[in-house]
Amino acid sequence: APGGPGPGKLAPGGPGPGPRMHAPGGGVPGPGPEDSSGGGGRRRLRRPIPRSGWLHPTALLCLCGFFSNVRPSEPFLTPYLLGPDKNLTEQQVKEVFPVWTYSYLVLLFPIFLATDYLHYKPVIVIQCGALMVTFFMLLYARGLLAMQFMEFFYGMVTASEVAYYSYIYTMVDFNMYQKVTGYCRCATLVGYTVGSIVGQILISFPVLSLFHLHVISLVCAAVAFFASILLPMPQKSIFFHRVIRDCNAKDIRDERAMSSSKGLESSSLLSCGDAENLVHSHLLKPTDANPYTHRITNKTPLKGIYIVLALLWKTLTECYSSGTLLCWSVWWALSTCGYFQILNYVQILWEKINPSQNSQIYNGMVEATSALLGAVAAFIVGYVKISWSMWSEVALLTFSTVIVAVLYIMGTAQHIWVCYSCYIVFRIIYMMLITIATYKIAANLSVELYALVFGVNTFIALVLQTVLTLIVVESKLLNLTIFGQFLAYTVYFAAIAMLFLIFGAYSIMKKYSGEVRTAEDSRNGKQEVVPGCEQDEYL
Repeated sequence: APGGPGPGKLAPGGPGPGPRMHAPGGGVPGPGPEDSSGGGGRRRLRRPIPRSGWLHPTALLCLCGFFSNVRPSEPFLTPYLLGPDKNLTEQQVKEVFPVWTYSYLVLLFPIFLATDYLHYKPVIVIQCGALMVTFFMLLYARGLLAMQFMEFFYGMVTASEVAYYSYIYTMVDFNMYQKVTGYCRCATLVGYTVGSIVGQILISFPVLSLFHLHVISLVCAAVAFFASILLPMPQKSIFFHRVIRDCNAKDIRDERAMSSSKGLESSSLLSCGDAENLVHSHLLKPTDANPYTHRITNKTPLKGIYIVLALLWKTLTECYSSGTLLCWSVWWALSTCGYFQILNYVQILWEKINPSQNSQIYNGMVEATSALLGAVAAFIVGYVKISWSMWSEVALLTFSTVIVAVLYIMGTAQHIWVCYSCYIVFRIIYMMLITIATYKIAANLSVELYALVFGVNTFIALVLQTVLTLIVVESKLLNLTIFGQFLAYTVYFAAIAMLFLIFGAYSIMKKYSGEVRTAEDSRNGKQEVVPGCEQDEYL
């Protein structure tokens, strides 16, 4: 998620343009086509969507994503707040930024449910409207309390980004998922890069002031708002408006079927019978007999929400029972928490080392460079042939150690270009690893589970970030200086490295003991059989 504090921090890894920015169509492991005819499985019935129908909603969504991320003022938010336009002190700025973390945390889960319940488009419109309010307040509101309200509205923006990527999956054919995912991510990346470059050019050659950069950002947000209004309204959703439809067609395979590869199986969802029992236990029978128009919303909407929550809980417990998914999810949540903190306060560090009122600053150039190089790294890692199941803990340990060294240099060096360079290295490593983590987590997940699991991971990251902010930043506890904060973040990532050192040692020991046991079984002529599976299926 490109950007520093305030506008520009994008929701992580969930279905939104997360703090990771992937190479369009490359490092993003989008869902692939699903075979509905092989393996003796029941054929999945789905209303066909003409391929020509994907272009209109995808183009409008990309237009919305592009202009909502063209924010030339973003890399210069801290100098703007400390400058004559807002005239805040450094301590007041430190009191403004945590509001984004708290509001994002509080709003994430309700907005996640509202996104599916309201069919996505209204939430996208609200998101763009909240972005306009954010920049309007940055232009005309004054005072500490006003800026804290501004951060609250920006928390609403980032919490609503779950609708951006989820929307397109309800509008296009399943075979187009990977392509449109790449287009939508590309739009956000290009928009942010263009905004950063434009902002740096206008600041380097004193053409416009920081105030006018925010005017440009507001105009771009308004264009995104009008583009969101033109989006077609989906006729279905992923959770709320599909339960009855799937269960009425008992001879139809559930649309949320997952990959047949090792890992999570389709049992990670409630069976049709389980869902049907829930539905008939709590809801009145719908009057519409068309399986494509059944909805669980009727005279008892709260019970409908209960059913959806039961489905979500069942799905999550099954998902996290996978050791591989759990390992990468732990790293995803822990590192995203630290990444958010770095992005939130790095501009204060830059301002402390190189005050903008006394010298030229290059924040925009650094943000654009780190975003592009991070995208290139994410793209390249998609083509690296390596067994991540074997080397995942080693890779996470190694790169986490590099991050520790980079953050230590940032917290102790007093040279702005050293700090800039370390920040670029930090973002490249994070984007590369988050791409691998995204692939490892999403490889065996359907689109619905992709959104759900990354939403939960983001929520956990925000909880950790809230705790870290309360301890390190808030004046009632440690209230560290900005240099002390970055040393604290160094210790935080060092703890992550130690955690995966333990994971790696345990994995190696487990693998070694398994090889010894297999060798003994082969000598004794034993053959392992998985209960409940046919022998040829297991092999």
